[in-house]
Amino acid sequence: MLFKNRTEAGKKLAELLSDYSSEDVIVYALPRGGVILGAEIAKALHAPLDLIITKKIGHPSNPEYAVCALAEDGAPICNQSELEMLGHQWLEEEKHKAREEIQRRREEYVGNTTQKDIKGKTAIIVDDGIATGLTMIASIEEMKLHEPKEIVVAIPIVPYLTSLKLEGMVDKVVYVEATRDFLGAVGAYYEDFTQVDDDEVKRILKEVNK
Repeated sequence: MLFKNRTEAGKKLAELLSDYSSEDVIVYALPRGGVILGAEIAKALHAPLDLIITKKIGHPSNPEYAVCALAEDGAPICNQSELEMLGHQWLEEEKHKAREEIQRRREEYVGNTTQKDIKGKTAIIVDDGIATGLTMIASIEEMKLHEPKEIVVAIPIVPYLTSLKLEGMVDKVVYVEATRDFLGAVGAYYEDFTQVDDDEVKRILKEVNK
């Protein structure tokens, strides 16, 4: 499966989620890329759009290789075998920096706006794809703290084994394709995978929630 761009991927997911249009739903996007997909789903379901802000913690010798991920309030989700070699002090310092960055992004994107109350409602968590799954798992654990009635994960492309893992953690996983031969990077499944900047995130949130 090759998507033209994130907008097309969001529209395809929205079609698969049409049964939720009559329910009390809040769509939670992972910024930045997930916000474009989340907007398409929120508009199709006539639902509000909110954020779950996460941050990966990269390996000190290769920052692009995530050894942990954490969201705003939940515990970090980590590759334990990697942590054994990196040490507790290093992780504590990186967690502190990551939470500071998460807070900066929330203030940047939504200012003083309080998060929407999801208790007793359906939360749909959206991203533009999944590779290791650490970020999505951190988002799921974060969402569980807020006691939704149901948690649905929506992603256009996901490795098959990761989809099985996620299905054991939430009420439903919705995807366009679960592949057994993952190409190694989410961007490989998009013709246009242009980076989304902070200004676009703020514009989309304002447009969908006006």
